[in-house]
Amino acid sequence: MSNLAVLPIIIPLISAIILVFFNSKTNISRILTRAFSLIGLGVTGYIAWYVIENGSIILETGDWIAPYGIILVVDALSAILVLTTNIVAVACAFYAPHAGLGEKEKFYFYPFFFFLITGVSGAFITGDLFNLFVFFEVLLMASYALIVLGGDKIQFRESLKYLLINLFSSMLFVTAVAFLYGVVGTINMAQIAQRVAEVDQQGILTTIAMLLFFVFATKAALFPLYYWLPNSYVVPNPVVSALFGALLTKVGIYSIIRVFSLIFVHDIHLTHEFFIWIAGLSMIFGVVGALSTNNIKLIVAYNIIPAIGYIIMGIGIFNQEALSGSIYYLMQDMIVKAALFLLVGVIAYVAGTSDLRKMSGLIHHYPVLGWVLFAFAFVLAGIPPFSGFIGKLLLLEGAFADGEIVISIIALLTSLLILYSIIKIFIRGFWGDENAMKNLEKKSTKGLIAPIVFLLVTVVILGVGAEYFYPITDAIAAYLLDPQIYIDSVLKE
Repeated sequence: MSNLAVLPIIIPLISAIILVFFNSKTNISRILTRAFSLIGLGVTGYIAWYVIENGSIILETGDWIAPYGIILVVDALSAILVLTTNIVAVACAFYAPHAGLGEKEKFYFYPFFFFLITGVSGAFITGDLFNLFVFFEVLLMASYALIVLGGDKIQFRESLKYLLINLFSSMLFVTAVAFLYGVVGTINMAQIAQRVAEVDQQGILTTIAMLLFFVFATKAALFPLYYWLPNSYVVPNPVVSALFGALLTKVGIYSIIRVFSLIFVHDIHLTHEFFIWIAGLSMIFGVVGALSTNNIKLIVAYNIIPAIGYIIMGIGIFNQEALSGSIYYLMQDMIVKAALFLLVGVIAYVAGTSDLRKMSGLIHHYPVLGWVLFAFAFVLAGIPPFSGFIGKLLLLEGAFADGEIVISIIALLTSLLILYSIIKIFIRGFWGDENAMKNLEKKSTKGLIAPIVFLLVTVVILGVGAEYFYPITDAIAAYLLDPQIYIDSVLKE
């Protein structure tokens, strides 16, 4: 069964290669993309079930015994994140043909779509730091192609900023890995974790840890390194924005979870206290950005930042309840952000503008669209019984248990402001006079609403089915708090 570990990488990779040959045949590309995405979802769903029932899957490629070869590790954390990635991919695959891409579909959109999924999935399941860097580069190269798709002037401007920031962080990443290799003599994460405990150079290790945190925080868009994100995620087509918002920052935050629960646990007081401060500032500045704009796409883009703040809050508190909350929130936020970007893409399309000041009364023409937005506002704010409530409740339980009152208050206030930032789209854009946009041409939303509803149903299931899903995230949290389990499973000690 160890070969199951490579399937989340192989399936999208082969899909991308096949779609290159059908690039000029748009209809065939669309059909194949939907089929491949459903296959990926089915396979990763089975893998996630198998791992939860039977434990981690370890693949030693080329029969090189760990830690000498390339190791793929599918534990419960990586399994549920790869599954969530494929849920987002299915929604985007069914949305894309109706997203107004036009001729852009022939600019190798579908191959790059699957190359992005390949990089994200690989980052989640790799067992060594250098290959984490490699998969980062795979997903980044695909994202460079997707962000400039269409070639508008504003896209080139924002993509240049996006490219330069990521090139700089990638350079720091490989430098940090080289420094760490110089200290411990390996890049296998399990063996690094083993040797870090034996190395009497804690000052150097803390410096390397913070350098890696800087790299991952840049990619995750944590305060104060988020400045590149909002406009970069707004300028592409909505389906590209959905992929970016759901997946790219989450790979950065996953890397922080993995590295700072497995490897750098020698000075938790210093690093994790710092994480709590960063979490609070990310929440505050992110929601301020969301409240400061009338561009509905920017509102959603800014709301990525406080969500990442919630997740890093749990890592900083670092007890079982808080970590469980971070994982629950991470999983559901990937789905929610994808849905919101797709949703505001539809709203901008039917309204003919992204400016909230120029919209009113859309509920009379597009009632389903309006009420789906209303539901997602409650999901995002963490109102019961939606999935966001479960994650935030666990985070607050962990925070209060540790006496972290200030960050708890910030988290609660931020939730209310997040709710307002999305509700104002509903109030200003959908509520109001039916005749306010009477001259607006009624546009078809065929094929656009169903993928969003699919994502909404998924997060509702995560909320009302918390009795089933919480034990899984709680077990993952307990697993993360005991790095020796990971080490033993990989090195077979």
